[in-house]
Amino acid sequence: MAGVLESLGALKHLTWINALDILLVALIFYLLLRLFQGTQAIQLLRGMILLVLAISLLSSLLQLRAFTWLIRNSISALLVAIPVIFQPELRRGLERIGRTGSLLGRQWREEALEQMIQEIVDACETLSEAKHGALIVLERATGLQDYIETGAKVDAVVSSELLQTVFFPNTALHDGAVIMRGDRIVAARCLLPLAEHAPTHGHVGTRHRAALGITEQTDAVAIVVSEETGIISVAHNGRMIRRLGQSRLASVVRAFYQGQSMRRVLPE
Repeated sequence: MAGVLESLGALKHLTWINALDILLVALIFYLLLRLFQGTQAIQLLRGMILLVLAISLLSSLLQLRAFTWLIRNSISALLVAIPVIFQPELRRGLERIGRTGSLLGRQWREEALEQMIQEIVDACETLSEAKHGALIVLERATGLQDYIETGAKVDAVVSSELLQTVFFPNTALHDGAVIMRGDRIVAARCLLPLAEHAPTHGHVGTRHRAALGITEQTDAVAIVVSEETGIISVAHNGRMIRRLGQSRLASVVRAFYQGQSMRRVLPE
C-alpha cells in the first residue's frame, strides 16, 4: 500500500516535459518494432527489449549494485552490436520507409478486399481445372523476407491473370512459390524449406512438402494446387486441409486478410 501511495505522490510532480520525454521513448521503441516488421528478426528484437527491461527492473528493485554496474556498462556494447546483428533488416526497413512510407500502414476498403480475395480464388480454380501446379504463400506476422530474397521480385498488385501467368508450365517463374504481402505479390520462384516429415495420408509432392515446411517454421498460410490431380489444399501450422472448394478457399483467404484466427476455418 505504501508503494502505491508513493507512486501516486510521484505522479503529482509529473510535468508536461516529463510526459513528453516518456512519449518520445515509447515512440522510439514503437518505430523500431515497426521498422523490423516483416522480418524474422522481430521476435529476437522483442526478446532483447523485454530482457533488458526485466533485468533493469530487477536490479533496481533489489538494489543489486554489482549487477547494475555490469548492465550499465554492457548497454554501450549492446548499442554497437545491434546495427551489426540487424544490418540487413535495418537496410530493408529504411528502404521501405523512403520508398513507400510503410510505417503509416494501410487499410483496405471492403469492396477492394473482396475483389482481391476473388482474384486469388479465381486463379486457383482456373489453375486447378487446367492442372497447373501452384504454391501461393500469404505472409502473416512472421516475416518471410529471407525466403523472398531467394526468388524473383515482382511487387505487383495481385490479379488472377498474373497468378495464372506465373504458374503457366515452362515459364521462367512457374517453379517455386509466390509470396504475397498484403494485396501485393512480392516475389515469385521463391525457395521454401521442405517439411521434415511428409504426411502419411496419400502421396504429396514437393509443393505440398514446401507448403508444410514454411507453415511449420512460420505462421504463414500456404495454398497449393496439385499438378497431378488439380486438388486445392491449404496448409497452416504444419497441417494441411485438402480438397477445398471455391467457397471454403474464399473463407480461408478472407479470414487471413481480416486478421481472424486460422483455427476457425482450418481446424487442428
